[in-house]
Amino acid sequence: METIKWEDEHIFQEVDSIIEKYWEEKSPLLCVLQEISLRWHYLPRPLMQHVAEKLDVPSSKVYGVATFYSFLETEPIGQHVVRVCESAPCHVRGAMDVLSTLKRELGIKEGETTRDGKFTLEVTSCLGVCGVAPAMMIDQVTYGNLTPERIREVLTLYN
Repeated sequence: METIKWEDEHIFQEVDSIIEKYWEEKSPLLCVLQEISLRWHYLPRPLMQHVAEKLDVPSSKVYGVATFYSFLETEPIGQHVVRVCESAPCHVRGAMDVLSTLKRELGIKEGETTRDGKFTLEVTSCLGVCGVAPAMMIDQVTYGNLTPERIREVLTLYN
């Protein structure tokens, strides 16, 4: 995992260029935070403070937006986020087995990130693909009809 020194000037210059892209927007905050999140995989506090200053909005508003949306993270996460559906249909069809297999294969518990920073494991209430339960999503790709063997196959696509 790359070690980042958040005081490095070039990082703030990169954030400034992101802000500049959305400057004409009526409410650029969410777009700016999304792009920062895509770039660094989360929203570091120094960058949120910088955004607040540059957009002239209270830092509490920036933090409020950052914590309101589930697709924005305020703590470091892995390069790939694995979300296991635990809705009723997935639960009945084996979501707990999927979760157990992922924990064993990745060597982490839900809410944790692998040592190499490659994967973060989360559970979610619904992925909207009940017809192929049990299901999981890695980043923006959904996988259904999961078995332990299928899970191992899918994970190899990300190594």
